[in-house]
This record gives sequence, C-alpha cells and structure tokens, in this order.
Amino acid sequence: MTSPQSTHNSETIRRLILANSVLGVTLAGISTRLFMISVPTLATALNTDMLGISWALIVYQVAGIGLGVICGRLGDMYGHHKTYGAGMWVMAAASLLCGFSQNVWQLILFRFLQGVGGAMIQSSGRTLAFKALPAGSEGKAQGLMAMSHQLGFFLGPPIGGLIIDLLHWRGIFFLLFIPSLAGAALSMMTGRATPAEPSGHQAIDYRGALLLFALTILVTLLLDQKVAQLVGTGYQLLLGTVFLAALWLFLGHEKRVQSPIINLSIFSVKVFGYGSVGLLFCNINQGLATFITPFYLQEVLKLSPTFIGSIFLVPSLLSMVLSPLSGALTDRIGSRSLLIVGVLVLMASYIIGANLHTDSHWLLAATLLGLTGIGSAFFNTASQAAMIRALPKENWGTAIGIINGVFGLGHMLGISLSGILLTLAFRYYTGIPGATPDPANSPLFVAAMNLTYFFALGIAVIPLFTSTQIKRSE
Repeated sequence: MTSPQSTHNSETIRRLILANSVLGVTLAGISTRLFMISVPTLATALNTDMLGISWALIVYQVAGIGLGVICGRLGDMYGHHKTYGAGMWVMAAASLLCGFSQNVWQLILFRFLQGVGGAMIQSSGRTLAFKALPAGSEGKAQGLMAMSHQLGFFLGPPIGGLIIDLLHWRGIFFLLFIPSLAGAALSMMTGRATPAEPSGHQAIDYRGALLLFALTILVTLLLDQKVAQLVGTGYQLLLGTVFLAALWLFLGHEKRVQSPIINLSIFSVKVFGYGSVGLLFCNINQGLATFITPFYLQEVLKLSPTFIGSIFLVPSLLSMVLSPLSGALTDRIGSRSLLIVGVLVLMASYIIGANLHTDSHWLLAATLLGLTGIGSAFFNTASQAAMIRALPKENWGTAIGIINGVFGLGHMLGISLSGILLTLAFRYYTGIPGATPDPANSPLFVAAMNLTYFFALGIAVIPLFTSTQIKRSE
C-alpha cells in the first residue's frame, strides 16, 4: 500500500522533472535565436564575413540533427536522467567557451559543442516529460514541449538585442551558463529520487552512429547554397554520390546489426511511418514560407526590419499559446482530425502567398504568417504525440531523436528548396537563364514568389494524405 507521503513525494518529483524539461527545451530555443540575432555583430567582432559566421550556425544545426537520434538512443539504453544532466553540463561549458572565443574558428568549434549539449537536452528532456505524465497524456506532454520551444524562440531575439546593446555580445553566451547549471543540478536530484531506468547490456552501434552523423554532414553540405556556390556543380554531384553510397551502407548495416542505432522496424508502424513523411513535408513548407516572406516584406513592401521582426513574433506567439490546447485535444479526441485541420490551415496560408501583389497590405502577409503558426501548432503537436504514442516506451528516446531530426531536416530542405524554386521561377519570367531573384524587379519577383507558394500548396497534399491514413483513435 502506497503511503500519502510517498504519493506526495512522487508527485513533487514528477513536477520537478516536468519543470526541468521545460527549462531545457526553452534554453535550447533561446540558444538558437540568441545566436541568429547576433550574427552581424559577431561577424564584425571576430573579423569574418557572413559566410564564415554562418558556419557557426550550420554546425549547431548539424549537431542537433545528426546527434539527436544517437543521444535519444543512448538515453533509452542508459537512462534519460543521465543523458539530460550531461547535456546540461555540456551546454554550460560550451556556452562559457563560446563567450570567451577569440576568433571565428574557436566559435565554430564551441558552437558545435553547444549543439551536442542541445541535442542531448532536446531528445532526453522531451522523453522525460513524456514519461513523467500518465499514459494517455502524450498530447499534453508534446503540447508543453512545443510551447517551451516556442517560448525560447519568442524570448531569444529581444533578450539578445538588449544584451548586445547594453552589455556585450559575449553576454549572450554567458546568459545560458547559470540556467544550464541549475538544470544539471536538478537533473541529478530528480534522477536519484526516480527508479532506475533500464540500462545497459546492449552494445552501442558505433559504426551506425558514425554513418548517421556522416549522412547528416553530407545532406547539410548538399542543401547549403553557400557550399554549392563555393564548390561548384561537379563537386555537388560528387557529394551526392558519396551521400547515396553512405546511405546504402547505413541502411545495410542497420538491418544486420543486433542493436542498431535506429531500429528501422519502427517505420513499419503505420502511425510512425506516415507521421514521419507528413512531418517532413509539412516542415519543408514551413521552412519555405519562413525564408521567402521576409524578402517580400522588406524589399517589396519596404517595411522596416524592426516592424518585420514584430510581425514574425506572431506565429511564435500563436504556436506557443495553441500547442498546449492542441495537445489536450489530441488526448481527448485523437490526432487525425487535428492533423487534417492543421494542414488545411497551412494550405490557406499558401493560397494567400500565391495571391500576394506588389501593393498588397502588410496585414495579408501577417495573416499568412499567423495561419502558419496556427497550422503548425495543430499539426506538429498532434503528429508528434501520435508518433510517440504508437511506440513502446523503451523506444521513445530514439523516436524523439528521429522526430527532431525530421523536423530540422524539413526546415533545411524548405529553405534550400525555396531558393531553388524562386530562382527557377524568376528565370522563367525574366527569360534570362542566369538571372537571380531580384526584389528590385518587384513585379517579376512577386510573380516568382506566387509560383513558389503554389508549389508549396501542391506539396501540402502529401501531409494531408498521410493525415487521413491515421486512425481516428490515434
């Protein structure tokens, strides 16, 4: 018989775990946006150009996508409290090192280390939140994590701007040190008070982990337009060939090994398989919209950067507010209807984008972004909750790592694809084979943008289809 005191202690520990997970995921979001707002200042301070400083952003992204699955798998094997706590220690140390960087190469190295910490925090933090709540509350857990991530995105730019203006750019990194230490200490405390998680008699698939990380680096190089400009078409084809060879080796290895870094059989679970495809294409479109719209607002409508920044807070705010609601509804009515509603709202935003003009009111573009925030809140929360719920708990860490990887890859693909589509459409309308999109030629730039949004509308049919394949009870 469980005593009231024991029940009270257990409830307290559960709440502390949830609070710590919220702290970690919020910090990961802040870390991303703090850096993005400081890029011009960092380039000047470290005597480099935009290409050089962009690699400090890219390596963080590579670590998050490539190591998220690996960290999730290690958490499943050895305990998520340990992995999460270690991630907080790494984030604290890396943030200090970033703040003391003397040149761009040091910053790139330490930002990669910070990305390693972020990958550990994101994969294990979300898993701990899912496990801390009762069965059937996966939607609530995902809604809470999505809200936390968006809160970090929301707070990052204004905090970063204030620190740079009032103190020094190094302060944006030092800011993360104390909360990271607090998260590490809290993780140690809750880990000791929690029953031991299943651990380690399985061997680590080092070869699979190495191949997976290599695939992440290769796909990042293939998608990055700056790299394409530097290496040329011939080297891009070579990179593509190496990527396909590495993918073939990885898939063959994972099928043979007894304890793979990714158990490929989880993709045969219908909800997880369809959910992965839908999540990928949905986030491709979200990355596309996020990349194109600022050019339209600033270069065509001639709005100020400050005003544009305010407009871009709208989708984050809506997603932050609506994600917990979407999670609660997912637990109550299932995910299918919310997935369909989310895609339809996103499709409505692309229809607006496909019909913008050179003289459209900025409220139309703001509505587009607002609908993107609403649609993503409903779709992403319901999709991820359904995918996690479909798998056994012992695979949750790996699954969350995969979901984070799909999420990040989708945004990368969206940004790259938007540049390619916009360029091709602009060349079609101008009739000049080597033309690049030029907002100064507003009518043709907007026409190319409209066509790109029409393409996004077509892509949205894929997540709409995958959503209909998920049972109503999921």
